[in-house]
Amino acid sequence: MLKRIRIALAAVFFIGITLLLIGIGQQWWGWMAKLQFLPACLALNVAVIVALVLLTFVCGRIYCSVICPLGVYQDLVLWVRRTLGKLQMKNFARRAAKAKAAGKPVPKLERRLGKTFGYKPEHKALRYGIWGVFVLCLILGIQVLVALIAPYSAYGRIVTSIVHPVGWVVPLIAFLTLACVTYLAWTDGRSWCNNICPVGTTLSFISRFSLFRMTIDESKCIACGKCYKNCKASCIDGEAHKVDCSRCVVCFDCIEQCSEGALKLRFAYGRKAAAPAPAAEPVSAEAVTPSEAKESVAEAPDAGKRAFMLGALMAGSAALLHAQEGEKNDGGLAAILPKKAPKRAQRLVPPGAESVKHFYKHCTACQLCVANCPNNVLRPSTDPGHLMQPKMDFDRGFCRPECTNCSQVCPAGAILPITKEEKSMIHIGSAVIDYDLCIANTQGVSCGTCASHCPVGSISMVRKVKGDNTSPLIPSVIEGRCIGCGKCEYLCPSRPISAIHVEGLVQHIKE
Repeated sequence: MLKRIRIALAAVFFIGITLLLIGIGQQWWGWMAKLQFLPACLALNVAVIVALVLLTFVCGRIYCSVICPLGVYQDLVLWVRRTLGKLQMKNFARRAAKAKAAGKPVPKLERRLGKTFGYKPEHKALRYGIWGVFVLCLILGIQVLVALIAPYSAYGRIVTSIVHPVGWVVPLIAFLTLACVTYLAWTDGRSWCNNICPVGTTLSFISRFSLFRMTIDESKCIACGKCYKNCKASCIDGEAHKVDCSRCVVCFDCIEQCSEGALKLRFAYGRKAAAPAPAAEPVSAEAVTPSEAKESVAEAPDAGKRAFMLGALMAGSAALLHAQEGEKNDGGLAAILPKKAPKRAQRLVPPGAESVKHFYKHCTACQLCVANCPNNVLRPSTDPGHLMQPKMDFDRGFCRPECTNCSQVCPAGAILPITKEEKSMIHIGSAVIDYDLCIANTQGVSCGTCASHCPVGSISMVRKVKGDNTSPLIPSVIEGRCIGCGKCEYLCPSRPISAIHVEGLVQHIKE
């Protein structure tokens, strides 16, 4: 029962966060991003931090099995692995029975897909070494490594690179991350969570002392080995009858596997169980027998797994249905030369970020703002110093004054929540005109596109030659009024580089 509840909750979080990263249902699933541990720490969201710490202290690392999307993804990989293993064993049992009936030698099973894991000691040097480097990078502001191995950021990068691919650098990193996580989950269970993931290691410090832990009643244990052979975290020591609670992700698989009821989630500080009765020798984790094959076939997937798979298929279908932006044409006759983002002397960061320093110090590169930007203004950067962290460009759209999506979904506090009224009074940059590219200046044509579409009236048309009413009108920017929305840059007819572009402000100005 506990496992089914865990799977149902995990499916809800996994589907919700996946849809949120695709750009669907911000009003329904937005709160799930706020519950992610590392973004909550960077945003100093005290309520969420305290809640997650208390949850871990009471129940152990259930966060890793329910709330973390990368953890749930690994469980999905393991479910596929075990399902294929059961099908393989079913086929093997059928062939073995047929060979035995015909008096032929029983065929050997060359490679078993459903191979069990067994107990493995903690890799302390690797685990705490990576955690120490991660914390040091957080202190020094080296966000590249933080974005690379933080679980929520890694999953966000994977989803957005599939649905909103930009360039090749970030999608390549996302693919390598996906391949690495999938391989480790397939071959070694929750190895990523217990050796690499900094959030898992942080929570492990608390889960060691959790009030309720997975414990083995030695008086009931018959040393069948099912629990430690099927433990995805490899944290159950069958010989010592102990569970390493720092690595246990509270998935309840062991409870389901134990036919004697020896494994339960118990209050850890009560009286110890009675002395154990003599038990048989533990069964080898590598042994494969016809009886074991029949036992594997007899096990039927529970309803929770079906619900999980249904949810994953729904999320995948939503991603496939996401429309791709088509090529723009001039009246359906000639293709318009696509715009290119100019090289800016100073980076642009969204309204609500307060400053360039604040934005990049808190951003975990989870790509949630990228996925929820309706005008494709935000996209992941390929610059080494801010790799995978978002940047603003206006070659595909402009930052609409009425849109505050990014400030509402950011879970790490890199973009603070603002209202529509506040956004129109925040200056994130100022427009700069390159008169060598301006049509009005070079061709004498009274264009005026930038001036007529500026939402705050910061661009006016003036005579090229002051006092000469016959000279052409050219645009002029009132710097103190410009808010840096980029509408002028986006609509400028100059191709491929706009004659007017926005330079960012290091510190945003609020009126």
